[in-house]
Amino acid sequence: MTVTELGLPGVRLVETRVFRDDRGHFLETWNEARYREAGIAGPFVQDNVSRSHHGVLRGLHLQDPRPQGKLVCVLEGAVWDVAVDVRSGSATFGQWAAAELSAGNARQLWVPPGFAHGFVVTSEHALVLYKCTDVYVPTAEVSLRWDDPDLAIPWPIAAPVLSDKDAAALSLRDLAARPGA
Repeated sequence: MTVTELGLPGVRLVETRVFRDDRGHFLETWNEARYREAGIAGPFVQDNVSRSHHGVLRGLHLQDPRPQGKLVCVLEGAVWDVAVDVRSGSATFGQWAAAELSAGNARQLWVPPGFAHGFVVTSEHALVLYKCTDVYVPTAEVSLRWDDPDLAIPWPIAAPVLSDKDAAALSLRDLAARPGA
């Protein structure tokens, strides 16, 4: 496994070893000792799977309080995956990192607690698995605008399909102005 930091503290791209033969392939998606050594320790307490079609954008999501770290991989299809630093007082607040994750490249993205996370489906459909370091808490859920000009994220899909919640998400400035932020 190869681990690369993507320019933001703690955000890491994991390239797993894939063993392929005429029967298909095998890969290890989690090994506590190896990932801990790479700075991805968990503990993980909840796994989530989402299936979406081309053009669906999920995010940018975070929990405040009770931030979640997420280890994200794609089981079918491909996505463009984004992490945004939303840690109050961080020197990289509002900066983002992105990577293409697909079933074919077997990459994973580690999104540490304190970062917003989102992805857009670039294939016909995608099946995404993410391991979380805390459980989902509906009252702590916050959405950050995917198209916020202060973030200037160059999403590969110009007019994504959004949930109502994501269409009404906060701007980065509104997020920063929240009490306790």
